[in-house]
Amino acid sequence: MARKSRPNGLHRRGEYWPDWDRRKDGGLRSPFLTIFWYDQQRRRVRSVSTGSNNLAPACEALDRHYQKYSRGENFCRACGQSIEPHTGILVLRAVADYLIKKENAPSINAIRARLAHVVTYVATLSSPAVTCEEIDEDWIEKFREWMGSQPIVTQSTKSGKRTERARTASTIENSVLQLAAALNATRKDGKRAAIFKPIKLTELSSTPTKRLSVDELAEAFRYATNPRFPSKRAALHRFLILSVATAARPDAVHDFSLDPAKKQWNKERHVIGLNPHNRRQTKKYRAMIIAPRQIVPLLQEVEGHWIPGVSVRSAWRSMCKELGWPGDGEAGMKLIRRSIAQLLRDAGTVRGWNGEWRKVEYRVVREDIELQLGHRRIKSMTDIYAPFEPDYLAAVTKALEAIIDAIIQRVPGAFTLSPGKPLHGEHR
Repeated sequence: MARKSRPNGLHRRGEYWPDWDRRKDGGLRSPFLTIFWYDQQRRRVRSVSTGSNNLAPACEALDRHYQKYSRGENFCRACGQSIEPHTGILVLRAVADYLIKKENAPSINAIRARLAHVVTYVATLSSPAVTCEEIDEDWIEKFREWMGSQPIVTQSTKSGKRTERARTASTIENSVLQLAAALNATRKDGKRAAIFKPIKLTELSSTPTKRLSVDELAEAFRYATNPRFPSKRAALHRFLILSVATAARPDAVHDFSLDPAKKQWNKERHVIGLNPHNRRQTKKYRAMIIAPRQIVPLLQEVEGHWIPGVSVRSAWRSMCKELGWPGDGEAGMKLIRRSIAQLLRDAGTVRGWNGEWRKVEYRVVREDIELQLGHRRIKSMTDIYAPFEPDYLAAVTKALEAIIDAIIQRVPGAFTLSPGKPLHGEHR
């Protein structure tokens, strides 16, 4: 029987709290933290193990237990009647419950980051006791103004220098959209709980116009393979190789692994699956594509993650500054993806790259480009086997190989890995 009868203040959700389960002599009954609560019917303190001896995961287990067994805010303790699911729920409670609900979602990191701005804003108010019903258009407009006044601050891992840049309207609205989703999740009947209307991102986002030519891409590879920096730019070099060869999104490039358990590389058919095994697809669909012939031997050399454990953001920003590329709004890491997409559209046309389009005697159809970029999904059972057919994305792959050949002509070592070169970057 549990001996603990009073909450210790570490964490509390309703009538539940975590603590160590101790014997009368002070010794521990279990090496794990325990969830305690007072059972009114049985008139005693009850408990269940969290399965963890660390406070953070124990608190997460407590939150899950609370959501599963407590009627919480949906139950009137005075009269015993159920009330509207959203009535009186605090925004911070709604956010916490939503994060628990989405903890296994592939996009959980983005969800946490967006809702963190909401939590920070609530902390600046005179009282954090803001209910869901209070979040109206006026409240949201004040939140937009506050978030717009908070710059994005980055700090160099080398020099410690801090830089600031303004937030875009679409970035702010992503937090508003996520807050609306959290509020709507408080309703059990499927109806909307949010009484404000987020702005459509299509009305806020302006497509960056900067596109890199083959010459500019070659300059990036020349920068990344500079022999004066044999290791510091190695991760950036790998990022450039896979980005150009696949036109994948930056997060997909960072996630790509040659580990057989990930099932992302079929060496017999040279098929690349940008979505790791057991990772749910999201709106940002990750496609199955064909590896251009120039990177096949490179993929055979690597084990595990293509870019193991590091991010290339800092190296990317340094390269942009060195090459005179525009700031993050125009020259973010998706610039490679956008540029390759444009070069694919130009293949076989008079707008092709530096006259070398003449070597590509075909046009790449729009549908194939959409498949390559993940803008078009393979849905039917028959089409699932398409990536293993010889003619799958053949025109796109040939065009990519022509682009890579043009880069190698300018920078011979662009698609060559230096053996034993360590990778340095920001830890992810």
